[in-house]
Amino acid sequence: MSYTIIIPARLASTRLPNKPLADLGGKPMVVRVAERAALSGAGRVVVATDHPDIQLACQQHQVDVRMTRADHPSGTDRIAEVAEALDLPDDAVIVNVQGDEPLIDPALIDACAALISPEVPMATAAHPIDSVSDVVNPNVVKVVLDASDCALLFSRAPIPWHRDVFGSIKQLEDLKELPAGYQPLRHIGLYAYRCDFLRQYPALPVSPVENIEALEQLRALWNGFRIAVHRVARAPHAGVDTSEDLERVRSYFAL
Repeated sequence: MSYTIIIPARLASTRLPNKPLADLGGKPMVVRVAERAALSGAGRVVVATDHPDIQLACQQHQVDVRMTRADHPSGTDRIAEVAEALDLPDDAVIVNVQGDEPLIDPALIDACAALISPEVPMATAAHPIDSVSDVVNPNVVKVVLDASDCALLFSRAPIPWHRDVFGSIKQLEDLKELPAGYQPLRHIGLYAYRCDFLRQYPALPVSPVENIEALEQLRALWNGFRIAVHRVARAPHAGVDTSEDLERVRSYFAL
């Protein structure tokens, strides 16, 4: 199938200033992400940014780039603006690849794109969690699925809550290993959308739980849309959030 990848990239970052322009083996990170994304089955890869420095970096490396408004509350809203500007048809599939994922697996992008249908206008991915520390970590977003591998709920909390083993968060933290048969899933921050849904998204009512959890995908669930989830056996390469992450990825491109 053919689809379009849009990469939202903002220069502002509280933990890692100028992150999209960080040098990775002689090229800015945002360019590395676009090059990696182009190894997928996408017919087009576009960077969506609100900053002229990112626009210039993309142009210097022949990466398709579109300027957007600076006041978007989320990456999804930014992508929706670019999708509208590209005049894509309603049934077009768009994949949101984060601008700090220079090692993303192209096959994972393809798998998420393939899940989109008229009945399921949004898709993402998840992998099993195998450590107690990740279950209790609020920065690790968890997802619970239904029988057809569509999302029931995303949360920063430990879900599903194992009633017979977890007496309290403190008791959970004291566990040495997860109980047998308990397999929570970690959400991977990759999204695919059907274009007609993406056009609706910015106008959808913001859900109270979205604001509480600070998870924009909860807006889709709250408004009655289904989100398909592709399961992978292992965690993909981590993105770049910290200076330690940046050095790890730089060592990869130095090989």
